[in-house]
Order: sequence, then structure tokens, then C-alpha cells
Amino acid sequence: MMREIPSGCKNIAPTSSIRHNEGMGRPKNFSREGVLEKALPVFWKHGFADTSLQDLEKATGVNKSGLYAEFADKGDLYLESLRYYLIKWQKENSLTAKPLGWKNIEGFLKVGSYSLGGQKGCFSVNSMSQFAVLPRAAQEVVSKSYAFLKDLIVRNVKAEKPEMNPTVLAEIILTFYTGISMEQHLRVSKASMNRKVDHFMKAVRKL
Repeated sequence: MMREIPSGCKNIAPTSSIRHNEGMGRPKNFSREGVLEKALPVFWKHGFADTSLQDLEKATGVNKSGLYAEFADKGDLYLESLRYYLIKWQKENSLTAKPLGWKNIEGFLKVGSYSLGGQKGCFSVNSMSQFAVLPRAAQEVVSKSYAFLKDLIVRNVKAEKPEMNPTVLAEIILTFYTGISMEQHLRVSKASMNRKVDHFMKAVRKL
């Protein structure tokens, strides 16, 4: 059963930018979701600017004309890959599990982001470091997803009734998550990362 998703997250879903090949003569021999699943690891590994059209053609098995019949340009494909990632993440994250509380937050920090193709860190966090070259629409999606994530963390913190303001504490947790997501690119071991989360959660529970 799919967990309840707060209303603030609904605008992350794919929009009407989807293009159809109906009436164009030859039917397409690929699925949109299949292209996004294969394009996402490429963008994740190389970033937006350093991913070439040839990289995307090779990864997806779809040529330039096919990709551009389905997506307006590379920026549109990145945007839809980001939305695809966030939808998958919403289904996988532990922050909506009942009962709410520290256990959910600890599980979220240890499991981290939705993983695809062995990539490290969080694709959404990676995107934040590329705002200078990303389409504005992608920047807006990342900002909204970050606000949604903060809201989920606040709900879990409130359930524990801490002495510190739940919103302030959620911001501290979110900053820690951003940091360990980036640190994963340094090939830090899972055991080492989990120890950091354990120490962090021990401190957070006292606030």
C-alpha cells in the first residue's frame, strides 16, 4: 500500500510537458519510464553540464530524434529524470512510517536516498550544487522537494516532543543529511557512515 503523501509534494509529479508520438507515423519502440530510469544514473554520475547527448543515447538505447520527440531538450530530460527520482524516493523513504519519531529519522539517515544503479548520495542534493547551469524549473522542483522533506522531518521531531523548537531541530537534521549525502562521494564505508548517524542521533535525542 502506498503511504500517504502530503499535499506539498503533489507538484513534484510529471507535468504536461510529456510529449506523445501519436500521429507522427512510426510508433516509438521505447517507454518513457524506461528512458528516465536509464538516463537518471548518467546524470547522477556526470552531472547536467558534463552529460552529453551521446552519453544519453548510449545509456537509453534511443537515438537523438527519438529522445527529442519525447523530451524538448537535455534540460527537459534532466527535469523529468529528477521528478522520476523524487517520485521513487517518496515511495521508498521511511519518514511516513507509523509511529512517527526518532526511529524514522535514524532509518532515513542510514538508508538515505532512493538508490538506482549503484549511485552514491542523493540525486536531489547533487542537483543543488548545479543550480548555476540547471533549468529554472529543475531548481524549483529541488526547492519544493527540500521543503517537503523538511516538513516530514518536522512531523517526526514533533512526535518526540523535544525541548528544542521542532523546526529548528529539523533544519539541523536536514543539514546533516545534506552533508552525509555529499560525503558519500568520498567512498566512505557504510559502517563509518552508520557510526556517524548513531553519534548524531544520540546528540539529537538530547536536544
